[in-house]
Amino acid sequence: MENPVLVEVTRGNVVESRHRGAIAVVDADGAVVAAIGDVTRPVFPRSAVKALQALPLVESGAADALGYDEAELALACASHNGEERHVNSARVMLMKAGLDEDALECGSHWPARMEDIARLHRQDAEPCPLHNNCSGKHAGFLGLAKVMGVETRGYVEAAHPVQREVKAAVEAMTGTTLGADQCGIDGCSIPTYATPLHNLAQAFARFGTGQGLEKGRAEAARRLYDACIDEAWMVAGTERCCTSIMQAFGGRVFVKTGAEGVFCAAVPELGLGIALKCDDGATRASETMLAAVIDELVEQDEQEAADLAPWLRPAVRTRKGFAAGEVRATANFGSLLKGR
Repeated sequence: MENPVLVEVTRGNVVESRHRGAIAVVDADGAVVAAIGDVTRPVFPRSAVKALQALPLVESGAADALGYDEAELALACASHNGEERHVNSARVMLMKAGLDEDALECGSHWPARMEDIARLHRQDAEPCPLHNNCSGKHAGFLGLAKVMGVETRGYVEAAHPVQREVKAAVEAMTGTTLGADQCGIDGCSIPTYATPLHNLAQAFARFGTGQGLEKGRAEAARRLYDACIDEAWMVAGTERCCTSIMQAFGGRVFVKTGAEGVFCAAVPELGLGIALKCDDGATRASETMLAAVIDELVEQDEQEAADLAPWLRPAVRTRKGFAAGEVRATANFGSLLKGR
């Protein structure tokens, strides 16, 4: 089954590029409310499931034992820009566990923004693992390992007790069995498991509502949800889609991006979860797909609509900053989503 074209990129009045994809909108019981394309094909969710991966940190009591605050819990769910506050917060999370950056096994990369790269250059410094966009998640894994009383070295390996706990939580939330044949290695070195979009969407319906979860897990999910909403900047950062949309909707919507064109989201007031994949992995298209789904599903006031608009039709700009075209959902996007 070939997924349909869902996003167009224009230059002038001409469509220059097209992006295909699939979208699942599912309730906590697994009923499909809306779908486009093949939502049963397993895809790697990558960082879009960080909030699910953080559940053991909270429900085990480790987060409380280490004194993690809301901002630090949000960072445990984050794919951050590597801005100064992100880096410092990850450092503090490690300090609370009696560790330092040398314990991180996520690798290093430069921050996302030129301003932060320039800061490092002025300091004659190189990026370290704290700048990795997954450093908060990894700090949480290390904190969990310390409270569990297990070896911290090798915490990224599939056989490590921390990764076994994480895998079990994701399996329970998605209702799938994640076997070795579905396993790959994520960019930050932890296991990532290919999962159908349908199951990912159901997991986020459960995450947002607590429906179908036992009490301790529902409370952990609610705590992580609230932390990500209240500290939305920590989840991504300046001028990022996840941060902007969660701030715009003030707790009504949770969204989280993953590499290679994946997004997962929860809309608790509707009892729904959303999972989508842009086939070619383009972030520009997945962000527009997400905004278009939210626009179709969620009632908005004037301010919410204004805040969502830049993600619905972002401009394609020249090097001098002039708008040369736009990224937009296809004209039949709403009809496809509603099955018409």
